[in-house]
Amino acid sequence: CDTPVVQKELTQWFLKITDYADELLADLSKLEGGWPDRVLSMQRNWIGKSVGAEITFPLESGEGDIKVFTTRPDTVFGVTFMTLAPEHPLVESLISGKPNEAEARAFIERTHNMDRIDRQSDSLEKEGVFTGSYCLNPFTGRQVPIWLGNFVLAEYGTGAVMAVPAHDQRDFDFSKKYGMERIVVIQPEGEAPLTPENLTEAYTAPGVLVNSGEFDGLPNEDAKKAIADALEASGKGRRTTNWRLRDWNISRQRYWGAPIPVVYCDTCGMVPVPEDQLPVRLPLDVQTHTDGKSPLPHTPEFYNCTCPKCGGAAKRETDTMDTFVESSWYFARYTDARNDKAPFDMEALRYWLSVDQYIGGVEHAILHLLYSRFFTKVLRDLGFFPAELNEPFANLLTQGMVLKDGSKMSKSKGNVVAPSDMIAKYGADTVRLFCLFAAPAERDFDWSDSGIEGASRFIGRVWRLFDEEKDRLLPLKACQSTAEDAQSEEARDLRRREHLTVKKCSEDMGDRFQFNTAIAAVMELVNAMYLSREKLGATEGDRRVFSSAMASVLTLLSPITPHVCEELWQHLGHGTQLASELLPKWDDAATVQDMLTVALQVNGKLRGTVQIPAAADKAAMEQAALADSSVQRHIDGLTVRKVVVVPGKLVNIVAN
Repeated sequence: CDTPVVQKELTQWFLKITDYADELLADLSKLEGGWPDRVLSMQRNWIGKSVGAEITFPLESGEGDIKVFTTRPDTVFGVTFMTLAPEHPLVESLISGKPNEAEARAFIERTHNMDRIDRQSDSLEKEGVFTGSYCLNPFTGRQVPIWLGNFVLAEYGTGAVMAVPAHDQRDFDFSKKYGMERIVVIQPEGEAPLTPENLTEAYTAPGVLVNSGEFDGLPNEDAKKAIADALEASGKGRRTTNWRLRDWNISRQRYWGAPIPVVYCDTCGMVPVPEDQLPVRLPLDVQTHTDGKSPLPHTPEFYNCTCPKCGGAAKRETDTMDTFVESSWYFARYTDARNDKAPFDMEALRYWLSVDQYIGGVEHAILHLLYSRFFTKVLRDLGFFPAELNEPFANLLTQGMVLKDGSKMSKSKGNVVAPSDMIAKYGADTVRLFCLFAAPAERDFDWSDSGIEGASRFIGRVWRLFDEEKDRLLPLKACQSTAEDAQSEEARDLRRREHLTVKKCSEDMGDRFQFNTAIAAVMELVNAMYLSREKLGATEGDRRVFSSAMASVLTLLSPITPHVCEELWQHLGHGTQLASELLPKWDDAATVQDMLTVALQVNGKLRGTVQIPAAADKAAMEQAALADSSVQRHIDGLTVRKVVVVPGKLVNIVAN
């Protein structure tokens, strides 16, 4: 709703997902081919494994130090300033009593209420303020000014960034904005030397170290190891692996949610609720608040309780769990949902999981989907899941959203299209058809009034075709006509189109979830039926071919427009429901084209077409072209110099 969010520090509960960071990252490779590449990439980036070094920069005041994680220890001699997150625990001591303390506090307040996703965006305007304090480069003893930056987050790395503007573009831009020094410490080999004056952007490619003391002349990749060795030998740092992933905060200060099963006792401290007292249930007689605050901290009947350890008076935790906690394992409960003795049955889990095909929005890529993977691994290790079950969902389809005017539908933006209104006007089938035809399933698409009108017209065409030809139709099922039925060229062509359509729809819908192209194929078959109906006769064979094609249209469309198709299926004379029909099977032999239309050119210009057998070789194609009356007319009096044959496509006669 675009209301500013005020961030506060609270004592809250977390699940230690970071203990599974390595496995969560490594097992993404097992999902390749089954999950969209962009979801795998988003999870890899969110887990964010970085191998590097932690370097200690002592404060100039001698009262502590700042630890920095970096993947580029080879650039440590080029540090010209330090950038801290405004939330860093040292900030208060660094700004207190300094000349620009007021400016720093205003900056902290402003940054503190920014959206954290925005603060990590590449498009964010980088801003900062000098704290008035300094730290020291551990290798050179050089004085390094400490700044605060709106792009640094306390929870990523150590909440501090050593700034090397000559070799990091973000630092380069920041230094340019605030007039900070640059020191070149990596030179490209075989090129003109870089200087702070001739740098127009940060140099981030490989090179050789300069201005780096004893490490001068080392290739920068070798220098990473050498400097890491020196840090560990001197006690000024250590090799380490950093993760972007942070432990999962499950505390929510709201009523709706599973209560966190913990009580607080003055004698025993924090005490978990024993298993035989679970679940802790929400009170149903709470007084809600107009400001949206949770009523639980104001409901003594809920929070006053007895300590399960000593029996004394205690207070119950009033935070409830993040709803993602429940959605992280519901799919496992579905495997044996009526079990009243245990949450899961091991044999049911072995039979049903992993989920063969999971469908959900890409907005859950780094929350629900990651948490479900985490829960699967934890429940496996706790013995609730089979030991061989490592991943919850084998295949994933992330469906797109329906947008309006290019943005997500929202009441606050006034761009909502009510499905109920569209269903009342056009029917549910039309709305379904439009949504599936508008774009591939995994892509967003913009709502279009003209598009839904087009979907309505197509359903009308199918209905009219059925109604106008009902006397011709027989109660056949899809692909039920035979080669013996298709005696005429027109019947053979329609039967071929029917089987090609069934093949394409089966592959597009069953294998690739490409509903839009499947619908397009059915539309082409309907067009072919309109064109062929005048040429087909009243023979039993022709009627069977046309009826089989109509049955295929209804069967293929039934998952998309079930109401219309079920109605016409009954009118076709079937006593069973169309919904119970299996997907039709195509006959590969029926998809082979007997005759081909070949373009005829003279000197590159189209002069006509000719029908030839599909099996015709180049010689037969050339012979048919030269025998065509239109071609003969255009080469009359000329000498044929060359005949170019593209099998199955065209014949071009070069003559002068």
